[in-house]
Amino acid sequence: MAVELFHKNETLQMRKKLIAQSCRLFFSHDPVKIVRARGQYLYDENGTQYLDCISNVQHVGHSHPSITQVAGAQMDLLNTNTRFLHDNIVQYADRLAATLPKKLSVFYFVNSGSEANDLALRLARQYTRHQDVIVLDHAYHGHLTSLIDISPYKFRKLEGQKEWVHVAPLPDTYHGIYREDHPEPGQAYADTVKSLIEEAHKKGRKISSFFAESLPSVGGQIIFPTGYCKRVAEYVHEAGGVYVADEIQTGFGRVGSHFWAFQLEGEDFCPDIVTMGKPMGNGHPIACVVTTEEIAGAFTANGVEYFNTFGGNPVSCAIGLAVLDVIEKEDLRGNAVRVGGHLKQLLLQLQEKHLLIGDVRGVGLFIGMELVKDRESREPATEEAAHLVRRLKEDRIVMSTDGPWDSVIKFKPPMCFSKEDANRVVTCIDQILTELEDVQKEDCGKS
Repeated sequence: MAVELFHKNETLQMRKKLIAQSCRLFFSHDPVKIVRARGQYLYDENGTQYLDCISNVQHVGHSHPSITQVAGAQMDLLNTNTRFLHDNIVQYADRLAATLPKKLSVFYFVNSGSEANDLALRLARQYTRHQDVIVLDHAYHGHLTSLIDISPYKFRKLEGQKEWVHVAPLPDTYHGIYREDHPEPGQAYADTVKSLIEEAHKKGRKISSFFAESLPSVGGQIIFPTGYCKRVAEYVHEAGGVYVADEIQTGFGRVGSHFWAFQLEGEDFCPDIVTMGKPMGNGHPIACVVTTEEIAGAFTANGVEYFNTFGGNPVSCAIGLAVLDVIEKEDLRGNAVRVGGHLKQLLLQLQEKHLLIGDVRGVGLFIGMELVKDRESREPATEEAAHLVRRLKEDRIVMSTDGPWDSVIKFKPPMCFSKEDANRVVTCIDQILTELEDVQKEDCGKS
């Protein structure tokens, strides 16, 4: 198979002509054409290697041989409608169940994270017979219409907030209303959810669910303050709703110490519904919703059959099983602890050197480095963050930003990321920030 059919410029012109312009490219001012990949490395049409720091979809590494071999073998044998009986789907569900609390025991397989979150929304509403949803500010849960409606990151730029959507403050202890110096930020932020519920009830509205990523990603690589999820779940349950944990970005061991990010809250916390996606198939489209027997029973009782033609098909489930095998055999959770801890420590050391770095936060291989113009005011350094990403690309490192102001440099690399990779990235960041600060000093001197 040829790695390149067209010259890069021709590919770009064809894309501009044929692909919708709202489908944006990374580095749109000078796109990178990637023709192959392996592990944590990407290669362009000239064979130039780029270090990939953001592809959390390719969870165990690009083009992992164990995944591609299993995919090809199963495709050669069978791939068909999921309404036929087949071993792969039940074996996969059984393996996933072993990683979850016993309460979560019923699985629905779908094709994407957006499908998973849409189904979770339906499950919650059917079970509770309530309509309204509480979400976190700056959240993003998918591209379906139903999910745009519960994604402030999107709906604020479109038709605005629906009356059945209630937006709680993001529990951000760096920029938020309750910060790191608050004695109990988890409780304080949870109480904002309680207030939303009370306000909704005064209007005669009822809460079906609280939707939240277990670690908000688009919101800026946020780590919830201790106790937040547990208290929110209590308030939501008292209101007759359910707690939905979106693990599409953070599941499958990315946090290292646990298989699921919601488990960081403690053994006595368990969501009512968990959605998963992206890393499940290492780039192959497969996603899932897991819930309780009670919620699944209520969904069945409505008398409307649920089917998803290829959600959980034999090939997808074979790939999913292979991903679980690689995570275990290559100790990728352990690698996330070791490498993530090393990377975070290096970034904290950089923070002592560079005033532009306002905050470093994260766990495992889910880390954010926030740039600010001033540490006292914490004014986001959006332009500086964009400059850093562009310069890293020149150094053959693929990085991106997140957060409400695009001021957070996000690290969500393939789980095979190494300490040597971390060293390389941090060395480059150090050099770029030094250059940037030198220019700023010169400009101040001239003024």
